[in-house]
Amino acid sequence: IGRLYTLIIAISGIGAFTYIISNFTAFIIGGELIKKIKTRKMEKEISALSDHYIICGSGDTGLIIAEELMMTKRSFVLLDKQEHLEQFVNKNSVLHIEGDATSESVLEKAGIKKAKGLFAVTGDENYNLVITFTARHMNPELRIVGKCKEETNIEKIKKAGADAVISPNRIGGLRIVSEMIRPTVVTFLDKMLRDKEKNLRVEEAEIGGHYLGKKVSELKAASPRALLMALQRGEKWIFNPEDNLILEMNDVAIFMVEPEEKIRLREIIG
Repeated sequence: IGRLYTLIIAISGIGAFTYIISNFTAFIIGGELIKKIKTRKMEKEISALSDHYIICGSGDTGLIIAEELMMTKRSFVLLDKQEHLEQFVNKNSVLHIEGDATSESVLEKAGIKKAKGLFAVTGDENYNLVITFTARHMNPELRIVGKCKEETNIEKIKKAGADAVISPNRIGGLRIVSEMIRPTVVTFLDKMLRDKEKNLRVEEAEIGGHYLGKKVSELKAASPRALLMALQRGEKWIFNPEDNLILEMNDVAIFMVEPEEKIRLREIIG
């Protein structure tokens, strides 16, 4: 009886060990362990970000925004509760979080307190409104841009805290009529935005430091590869500013420039 009992215990031990090993192997082979390791690594990378952007929504609009931010070398986190963003983020090695963008804990994980801006661009404008309200409450200094199909809801999202709200229908209509009456201009802008070899963008930089009180000609000389198009001075716009114009505090320069040059330009004039 003693030997039989020992044999049963031994067999049970082997069975339990085999069960544990098989489940552990399945865990690894199934990719769960790798996924958890990647998730933890990504969480660390996100927590280290600052002055980044948060994209709430991985539909067509959200992915176009992500592509543009990648092209212009800006840091961002893509946030959505849907799993269909997986193919895009894996292909492009994008920092992302699967979760509800209306949740404060999820926005906290995305680094909203240190973020520069947030895009509320899901397919549901009521959802965008709640995202906007939550984000504004968590970071009063954050710039928020929302998407809204119904123009009657634009003011509601602005009142919730958005700095700007874009209507895809309105933008689409303006693009269509421009294609009809000014096709060369549209072709030029498309070329500028889509050409990956010559990646030009219209960018902005606030004047500060060394260039306060200096002439526009000195600003142009500092970056000959950038085309100065205009200055914003308060509510006033100065297009094609003259070389002898004196730069003032809070002036914002509008340039056409490549992303690499934009970074250098902001460093020397900011």
